Amino acid sequence: MARPTVYDSELQQRLIETTASLMAEQGPSRVALRDVAAAANTSTTAVYSLFGGKSQLLTAVVDDAFRSFGDSQRAASPGGLAALGRAYRQWALDHPAFYALMFGSAAAQTPCEPSPDASANSIQPLYQAVGKALAAAGSEESVPLVAAAIWGQVHGLVSLELANVPGTDWAAAYETALHAIERTYPV
Repeated sequence: MARPTVYDSELQQRLIETTASLMAEQGPSRVALRDVAAAANTSTTAVYSLFGGKSQLLTAVVDDAFRSFGDSQRAASPGGLAALGRAYRQWALDHPAFYALMFGSAAAQTPCEPSPDASANSIQPLYQAVGKALAAAGSEESVPLVAAAIWGQVHGLVSLELANVPGTDWAAAYETALHAIERTYPV
């Protein structure tokens, strides 16, 4: 009797990254498991063995993106709000395919939802930094509302930069926004 093929975590990660790239290029609805397997130099059997099917693979892709993003935010969190903002931008520039799946137009086309823990954990460093800044200022403003306002500003600038909107020094615009946030919510 033949032994079943065992697929490793390296292949699993390669399939996640390949799927993210194909989704960003073609849109999630146009990605076929056959194309993913071919691009990752493996078989569709490997995809089914590791993930179960397309929806589970797409969920794994989105979850992986949120985990990676959350890791970058946690690493930056000791530096406060400006450090979180810089890490947000750098992560988006380093991972544009994942960013599009999480927050861009590809997110609306993705027929899956991230696992609740994956998405919730990624935003916690921002909530904690905002809470600390508001407490230091003696402010009674709502942490979720202030966090949403800050996130909207950094997200908007990053999205415009990734869309290649011409005529703007995005690094300078981003630093200007972060300085304004720091002036408003110093720690």
